[in-house]
Amino acid sequence: MRKPNVIFIMTDDQGYGDLSCMGAGDFVTPHLDDLAARGVRFTDWYSNAPVCSPSRAALLTGRYPGNAGVRVILGGRRATPGLTPQAPTLATALKPLGYDTALAGKWHLGLHPDSRPRANGFDSFYGFMSGCIDYFSHIFYHGMAGGVPPIHDLWEDDREIYENGAYMTELITRRSVRYIREKTREDKPFFLYVGYNAPHYPMHAPKKYMDRFSHLPWDRQVMAAMIAAVDDGVGEIVDELRRNGRLEDTLIFFMSDNGPSREARNWLDGNPDPYYGGTVGKLRGHKFSLFEGGIREPAILCYPRLVPGGQVLSQPLAAMDIFPTALNLCGGDASLYELDGRDILPVITRNAPSPHEALFWECGEQTACRMGDYKLVLNGQLVEEEEAIDAVYLSDLAKDMAESRNLAAELPEVANRMREAALAWRAGIEQRWETQWGPLMESMGGNIT
Repeated sequence: MRKPNVIFIMTDDQGYGDLSCMGAGDFVTPHLDDLAARGVRFTDWYSNAPVCSPSRAALLTGRYPGNAGVRVILGGRRATPGLTPQAPTLATALKPLGYDTALAGKWHLGLHPDSRPRANGFDSFYGFMSGCIDYFSHIFYHGMAGGVPPIHDLWEDDREIYENGAYMTELITRRSVRYIREKTREDKPFFLYVGYNAPHYPMHAPKKYMDRFSHLPWDRQVMAAMIAAVDDGVGEIVDELRRNGRLEDTLIFFMSDNGPSREARNWLDGNPDPYYGGTVGKLRGHKFSLFEGGIREPAILCYPRLVPGGQVLSQPLAAMDIFPTALNLCGGDASLYELDGRDILPVITRNAPSPHEALFWECGEQTACRMGDYKLVLNGQLVEEEEAIDAVYLSDLAKDMAESRNLAAELPEVANRMREAALAWRAGIEQRWETQWGPLMESMGGNIT
């Protein structure tokens, strides 16, 4: 039997409610909706961090970000250290099994030679390595206020290339489709990581997409346009698999890296007000927050050969679970790797319970834990750079997914038990950073901003 192909599709700063199959009522995403109908839509799927670099590290390594050596947003300097082969990626794990591996789109896991895609298991790379670029000039401007000069950031493997004026979302789709076509002709199994930067700022979309949503206010119009471009790209990827007879035996997984941004720079007009173009639906919090809106993400898995379609699953699961799941499906042995994620095949084929007794997160001074329906946030911030709303915040997500009521005083035993577990987990992350990852980053140059 042919080995399955694997495609990861990750969007950037897309909110929990920003798909029509997740409740968006002002625009539609027909291709992603169709993918969900053919497979599984998750209601309680989590990123392992509320910001992009750590969340991407977790997806690719199957580890909590602190165990993969990437805990914060990485900068755009050409020598920025980040992910290293000491935390193997799924691409690295699949290569001995005969897989070709490729990345099209956003990397954001370091620009140091040891932290680039081809040093971390990818045979080929097309895209950019910083956190965000202008969609048409492909220039990284974000660090200018911190003294980092603008940097052109479009690459093919380790060679800088120029495609000025072409919309980045469409370039990523075009390269992904071409790669699928080439590997199908070679009859070789592949792993393709499609890293869309939409709908991350700057808020750019071609006129043809803006015109689709001319009835919406500008902030929502451009958000809908950018996500529609991604949705069309997903449709092209699926169509290419179908044309080549590979849709049935391809595992496709889609998620956003973290919740929507409220950063004022999204406005592109000097407006200092928080941006509200993305939506978290009924959740609370946004990017940078460990409340649900920052980490609970839209997620879809489709693998027609094995996974029944039309499923909506509510078990708590996380991005780090996809590494062991995909590796085992491809004939590998996840037990040979250091992983925090778990194989979720029993969940998606038999509706089994979540394999996690607890899930944990950290971001700056914030630490969080979910056990069953209970969610605890320590020093939780709703918005970055604001004071924590409470030192200890406990919610029952089954009754209150918006985390609108703090139950810590009413359920002190639950709160204390979860607090002890969260602090013990966080202490382990801190110790590992001090003994392993911190010294490694220093040896690579140390400056991750």
